[in-house]
Amino acid sequence: MKLRILFVDDEPHVLQGLQRMLRGMRDVWEIATAASGPEALDLLSRKPVDVVVTDMRMPGMDGNQLLQEIKNRYPEIVRIILSGQSDREMVLKSVRPAHQYLSKPCRDEILKSTIERSCGLRDLLADNSLKRLISRLDSLPSQPALYLEILRELESPYSSMHRIGEIISQDLGMTAKILQLVNSAFFGFRRHISSPAEAAELLGLETIKALVLSVKIFSQLDKAGMKVFAVDRIWAHSLATGVFAKTIATAEKQERTVIDDAFMAGLLHDAGKLILAANLPQQYKEALVAARNKGSSDLEEEQRAFRVTHAEVGAYLLALWGLPFPIVEAIAFHHSPSQCPHQELGILTAVHVGSALELLLHHEKDADSQLDRKYLAELEILHKLPEWQALYRQTLEEGPDHDA
Repeated sequence: MKLRILFVDDEPHVLQGLQRMLRGMRDVWEIATAASGPEALDLLSRKPVDVVVTDMRMPGMDGNQLLQEIKNRYPEIVRIILSGQSDREMVLKSVRPAHQYLSKPCRDEILKSTIERSCGLRDLLADNSLKRLISRLDSLPSQPALYLEILRELESPYSSMHRIGEIISQDLGMTAKILQLVNSAFFGFRRHISSPAEAAELLGLETIKALVLSVKIFSQLDKAGMKVFAVDRIWAHSLATGVFAKTIATAEKQERTVIDDAFMAGLLHDAGKLILAANLPQQYKEALVAARNKGSSDLEEEQRAFRVTHAEVGAYLLALWGLPFPIVEAIAFHHSPSQCPHQELGILTAVHVGSALELLLHHEKDADSQLDRKYLAELEILHKLPEWQALYRQTLEEGPDHDA
């Protein structure tokens, strides 16, 4: 089935230019256009689309208002802003309803890759209601203690950017949102950024304050309603996996971008668990209880309950948010690395091994079975396991440096 894309812009020559630029995609894309927000909504009421790409400034209903309406009515649609406007107030308004932001003029290969990657994992989720739920999300829940800590830091007259970056680096919800923004064209950065501390420095104190205090890009987890999920253990495991994935990538003399991405992918690899626990708590609780009662794995029961596991759920959201593809790929396949199309020692390997060794250390159920030794053997790196285990123990003794 062709990907259906709706472009919205009040300038006819812009729409004509987009159609010319994308003429070569006619075999795989079905393109429609609208000259205003109301016209776009009318079209959507009559014909479904997969992606809406809209200008920011339009008379009457602007791009932000249009995407907010689409988010409410058709949450499963991928929402992208393509605009030449860099007005700070307009950008901040669009942070929540837009999945991604591109700047005009936009090269055709960037536009194509953004759309394709945003939709690349849509077939992983067979349940349309789950797609709608995930596409509606504009934040991941943060640890209450860190959420309050960053609020205090931002409201202090002695705010420290170093400390703000440090807090963000410890929390997977904050990290995911900051990376979404800094790697989009929202704020005009031209290079790949995978360190939350660096992202915070680049955005600057005033922008971070506006995003957190006014736009409220971070949300606090309601721990009272989630006692059954041991969320503190999820966060502890995620942070430890990030630290150790970074350690493995460093030991294997990977490039700096790979090392940074390994930390980010490790930190975010279980984001899907938070999504399910926070948004489908009863169904997820029943799945985990079934796993304990039946002696099956959590992954098996997730598959039965949702027709997908937490790995695909987290990867789906982070792909929508435009996080770098190697990070998304590692999250999607961290339990099944043999199924990944790219078989090499890299980010996925570091995250897979880091997660499995951390679970083994804590004697978690089925921890040993989560380490894919066949995958490691095929990469001819199975012999490195004892070395990596020793590195892990050394890292624990020295104390983790989680600022990637």
